[in-house]
Amino acid sequence: MARGRHQKLKLLYLMKIFMEETDDGHGLSRQDLIDRLNACGITADRKTLYADFEELRTFGIDIITEHEGNDWTYHIGEREFELAELKLLVDSVQSAKFITERKSRDLIKKLENLVSRHEAKQLHRQVLISGRVKTMNESIYYNVDKLHTAIHADSRIRFQYFQWNVKKEMVLRHGGAWYNVSPWALVWDNENYYLIGYDSASGQIRHYRVDKMLKISATDKKREGEDAFSRIDIPGYSRQLFGMYGGEETRVSLEASDHMAGILIDRFGQDIRIIPGKSGTFTAYVSVSVSPQFLGWVFSLGRDVRITGPEKVMQMMREEGIRLIEQY
Repeated sequence: MARGRHQKLKLLYLMKIFMEETDDGHGLSRQDLIDRLNACGITADRKTLYADFEELRTFGIDIITEHEGNDWTYHIGEREFELAELKLLVDSVQSAKFITERKSRDLIKKLENLVSRHEAKQLHRQVLISGRVKTMNESIYYNVDKLHTAIHADSRIRFQYFQWNVKKEMVLRHGGAWYNVSPWALVWDNENYYLIGYDSASGQIRHYRVDKMLKISATDKKREGEDAFSRIDIPGYSRQLFGMYGGEETRVSLEASDHMAGILIDRFGQDIRIIPGKSGTFTAYVSVSVSPQFLGWVFSLGRDVRITGPEKVMQMMREEGIRLIEQY
């Protein structure tokens, strides 16, 4: 490549070299920088580099100068994201069930571009430690974008919904019928993305697994169900639904040992009503959608938590216990 061919791009190439090759532990000397610029077809000398450094600093690039042996080295200091912050983002992407393995790798690769090639290796090691189960629906990444767009445009959507069969095949629900829904919010719960929307046919607020939605498209009809949605406490919505399984919303009383207070507060939040009892116990009142998943959660806590009301929920738990005995 002829020297000087890309002279007008000098500052851009210099910034690229700094971003890709330097960090707090890895600097480049002036000669290193000159050699790398020459390889890009750009002429440079030590005198002009000082002016280039100042131009980049004026632009907002944090170039640090350090004395090393008989020479000086230069590297990028503060970046938009710290390495520790990117590690958190990488872990979040890798652990999210709703993002496929391939899309996870693509996103993490882009995150690696935000640090030097030296620090990128640390992010790569983060990827290898995780082997979580991931969704098999590659379109979810784009589904989320379509849903956000529809919500912003105040538009209804239509889509098909599927479930997996024993042959690991997608089977459309309701014979492939189209769902017509007014989208209102997206919730990330229990490692899955859910759409909360208003179903016009039933006149109810319902939720749908985003990774099980197919062929999402916006319609030219305005959303419905604003009043119904406004009556929902979104932060408390997922707390009421165990595993996002529906059921009749009921105020349930739970008697628990004192050391279980943290478990209940973690699940239902600090606003739950707790009344201290006798002999190291307390009673908590929670609003939940009573489903087999809720009963199973209480059962998993053993002797330290039991349902004390209402009677219909206690009866559901008794019947569930009988079912388990008969099943096993």
